[in-house]
Amino acid sequence: MRLDLPSLFLMTVAVTFTVGVLFLLSWSQTRRERALAVWGIAHIGGSAASLLLALRGQVPDSLSIGLANAMMIASYGLIWSGVRAFEGRPLRLGWAVGGGALWIAACLIPSFLESLPARVSLASTLAGLYCASGALMIWQGRGEPLVSRYPALVLMATYAGLYWIRVPLAFTIPAPTSLSMASPWFAILCFVGTLFSVAIAFVFMALTKERAEREQRLAAETDSLTGIANRRALVAGAERQLAVAPAALLLFDLDHFKTINDRYGHSVGDAALAAFCHVAAPLLPPKALFGRMGGEEFACLLPRLDERAAMRIAEAIRAAVAQFTHPDYPELAMRVSAGVAAESQIGGSLDYLLRRADDALYRAKHAGRDRVVAAGEDRRPLGETVDPGIGLRGNAGRRSRTRLP
Repeated sequence: MRLDLPSLFLMTVAVTFTVGVLFLLSWSQTRRERALAVWGIAHIGGSAASLLLALRGQVPDSLSIGLANAMMIASYGLIWSGVRAFEGRPLRLGWAVGGGALWIAACLIPSFLESLPARVSLASTLAGLYCASGALMIWQGRGEPLVSRYPALVLMATYAGLYWIRVPLAFTIPAPTSLSMASPWFAILCFVGTLFSVAIAFVFMALTKERAEREQRLAAETDSLTGIANRRALVAGAERQLAVAPAALLLFDLDHFKTINDRYGHSVGDAALAAFCHVAAPLLPPKALFGRMGGEEFACLLPRLDERAAMRIAEAIRAAVAQFTHPDYPELAMRVSAGVAAESQIGGSLDYLLRRADDALYRAKHAGRDRVVAAGEDRRPLGETVDPGIGLRGNAGRRSRTRLP
């Protein structure tokens, strides 16, 4: 069955309007994602523009040419604005509808309005610019690893290219003078426009869904107080890393943390934990796995580092923490002890590595705190008595604080 051009336009109207409604329904369930609302309005506006284009010859040219194309260009501007919102940028609605306003201004020039190649060139250039700019922003946001980001990038860039190809074609291939002529020129444009609406809906909704799932996953793997990985995430990541490469483990424990809580209150104690992470994180290599094991104890897995290199990093962190001061509590002193252990073989046991690092940390505490001890160092006799600050909050004797769940 062969569809005439008005039928293709009406199909585009129906599909684009449906896509717009789906965007708005999705936004009503996820109000925080403003991009869905903007994309929904853009598609509903695009469906109205397609309807006016389908009525060419039945309504005044000021509507079917002037207003219809202005709405269509503004719809692409809103898609671009929605991409900005998705990437956390201001909407810039003025720029979004600016292309449509420029079109209307150009239509006030009689010579432009009478020239079909000139109209096609301007409309295609503006729509292509919006799509290309949207593709660029999607590319710039690639630091957020979303699987659908690259299909969205290809889709927007491809559509920009298709619009820009129309510019030279407008001056080389004759176009029909009315919609009653079933020209491949407009038929292909309508069909591609319909596919674009469906594809952009699928990809953009997938983007928002992936972001929501990623945020939920990160929330489940993040320590709410310090913002670093929690114990479960750290253990899982460390086990994956040890399965493919040797690594060293740093185990930190803030010295006399109970005293900080008792003297200054738990709010200051919480701030001290966050401050330690703020000091330590910049001193770690890019691929380090840093997380909170619980309480005032933290761990860091350093892939492909030996014990000596790990000792240097741990010592740098210890020294930086010792220099930390808080303007509101100048008498507050933060100190940290660290135990270091290394695994030179692929497929090492995290449980074993944790026990060795915990043993080194125990010796650092017993030796006076505020120091780094490696598991490979010679052990000295610990004596019969135990410092009340050693172990978990003053528990005497040996107790593993890093037992896996």
